[in-house]
Amino acid sequence: MRIVAGKYRGKKLFTPKNDSVRPTSERAREALFNILNSRLSSDYSDFDLLDIFAGTGAFGFEGLSRGVKSVTFVDINTELVKKNAALFADDKDKINIIKANAANLPRSLRQYNFVFSDAPYDKGLSSKALMELAQKEWLADGALCVVEVRNTENLELPKGFEQIDERIYGQAKVLFLKYEIR
Repeated sequence: MRIVAGKYRGKKLFTPKNDSVRPTSERAREALFNILNSRLSSDYSDFDLLDIFAGTGAFGFEGLSRGVKSVTFVDINTELVKKNAALFADDKDKINIIKANAANLPRSLRQYNFVFSDAPYDKGLSSKALMELAQKEWLADGALCVVEVRNTENLELPKGFEQIDERIYGQAKVLFLKYEIR
């Protein structure tokens, strides 16, 4: 697994030796960022990215490579994301790692305007995490949320979220959501 584009293009990431983590494929990440390029009103430097259920951190590190202002990773097991973060020493001041359950978050000290969520499939965790992000003030008004679920999974959108696009990549369905504080 490697970074697809940007400052760190080609950089290899550490991946799990088992199937405990399911990283978003290079092909899917490239496609998602191509869609984002056409949807975003500015370059990535205006975005604070929150990568929840981070696993290896592949999506967040891809965002870092493409110029996000900062990236915060949230996962119960932060071993792999910490190992990969060490590969980005030049941007260590832009990386924050939080060991937490994304479906039971603490109140946030800051807000994020760009979120990527790739919860374990078929466990209902994506909807719970979105609700937590909204209720515990992790999201800025107008935040863009990219949520990956299994292509057969229905995602119940909590209050404040609106689906603006959907794409299918093999077994994955990716939903593009906009969050508005109401």
